[in-house]
Amino acid sequence: MKINDSIKQSVDLTANKLGESVGKKTSKATSSPSASSADSVTLSTLSSQLKSLEAKVAGAEVFDAEKVDAIKSAISSGQFKVDSEKVADSLIASVRDLLNTQKP
Repeated sequence: MKINDSIKQSVDLTANKLGESVGKKTSKATSSPSASSADSVTLSTLSSQLKSLEAKVAGAEVFDAEKVDAIKSAISSGQFKVDSEKVADSLIASVRDLLNTQKP
């Protein structure tokens, strides 16, 4: 099993596609004859709070790179052991959570 950045590559491709589609929609909206320059947008205080929260989250690391590198090297050397009981317990717990959140 080869470990690579295939997830990152697919995320980059998706982001590029989204950017292209947003650009197309924006150009259509601005070229519309019904759009006037007097239109205005007012944002609530919640939007500024969300923006500041986004800035904080963007600066934080999402994962521990050292741990990922250690796992990669253990897998490539054949020393990585999967604790099937722990995996099964976590899977059962997540299914229970999903089932509990779906009940009205």
